[in-house]
Amino acid sequence: APESLMQALEDLDYLAALDNDGNLSEFGIIMSEFPLDPQLSKSILASCEFGCVDEMLTIAAMVTAPNCFLHTPPGTEEIALTCWRKFSHPAGDHFTLINVFNAFKEASANSISQCNNEKWCRDYFLSCSALRMAEIIRAELAEIMKRIELPISEPDFGSKENILSIKRSLLSGYFMQIARDVDGSGNYLMLTHRQVAQLHPFSSYYNTKRTPEWVLFHEFSISEDNSIRVVSEISPDLFAELVPQYYFSNLPPSESKDILQEVINHLSPVSTVKEEQK
Repeated sequence: APESLMQALEDLDYLAALDNDGNLSEFGIIMSEFPLDPQLSKSILASCEFGCVDEMLTIAAMVTAPNCFLHTPPGTEEIALTCWRKFSHPAGDHFTLINVFNAFKEASANSISQCNNEKWCRDYFLSCSALRMAEIIRAELAEIMKRIELPISEPDFGSKENILSIKRSLLSGYFMQIARDVDGSGNYLMLTHRQVAQLHPFSSYYNTKRTPEWVLFHEFSISEDNSIRVVSEISPDLFAELVPQYYFSNLPPSESKDILQEVINHLSPVSTVKEEQK
């Protein structure tokens, strides 16, 4: 549909993948080397700047591979949730996926046979085939990084600085997929589509006492009761730091936009006025 094509071109423009003539920019050409959604490609390239490539490659592999969390048999839901909580990370689902992948790699290294590996996955209600696929995808992405001579940082997962760097990298690509809990009860209003969504049951924030106010989400699914999947907490300050101003100015009016505008004005009042005049 023409509308879908125009929306796709507009999204690519926001990601700096197009030049003024509508052709791929130099940045866009590098993005196109990755067999991924443009937003994910942009996040990987941003991670080169923020020094968290190793972790971003793992996230990219895990969200591209099939869902690693198995649908549990009736009566085992609580057992599965208890198992999954061992991998939960307070920063959000993207970080939880890194924990799952790293635990799987460690289990694989300690397993004598493939059967032991599959048993470990069954014990934790995880899909062994999905995690193996993530391993393959990650290796392929790392090969692409080497081929186009992009730096791969050393693993540093867990440090405060690394967590912030990962969030910056994710926001560089997914600033169009931000939602805010408007009433404190888990009803998330998306900035772009103005639709209300709930957290997916597989989210590490689901059924917990703490639901973050602002989140970045990987995908939105209408078919699964208007849910947002793979979400991580972000701060308005971080959003204001990384969002392209011309994208932000095109957002529909909302209370969330007003809050973010106040943050932007507070961070750089002079440059904001100049940008609006421009």
